[in-house]
Amino acid sequence: MTESSTLREEIAQLHANMCNGIADTNRILIIYTLADGPKNVGEMAKALDLPQPTVSRHLKIMRDCGIVLAERAGQSVTYSLKDARILQALDLLRSVMTDTFENRAALAREGSVPANR
Repeated sequence: MTESSTLREEIAQLHANMCNGIADTNRILIIYTLADGPKNVGEMAKALDLPQPTVSRHLKIMRDCGIVLAERAGQSVTYSLKDARILQALDLLRSVMTDTFENRAALAREGSVPANR
């Protein structure tokens, strides 16, 4: 295996790993919840109206993907964003999606106009 193909595989794996970390709506909501600062599982579960086991499962995936950090404080574990730039990335993706939906809606409106007009 060449150095170039090894690098290519590593980049692909890193990309897939990060994308997996944000591939679920609940994980995205957890990220936005952590934008206000560190929280424990119970606080996030309450804020998102989700069961604690569901939040814990998503946090484990996000920890494995390097999106959140976990810090034990006595009996509780507090979670925080590893890098706040993930918020900027999500906001940018939302902006792109909004533009895409608006363009599709405009095309649909144009397509629904009778041909003789």
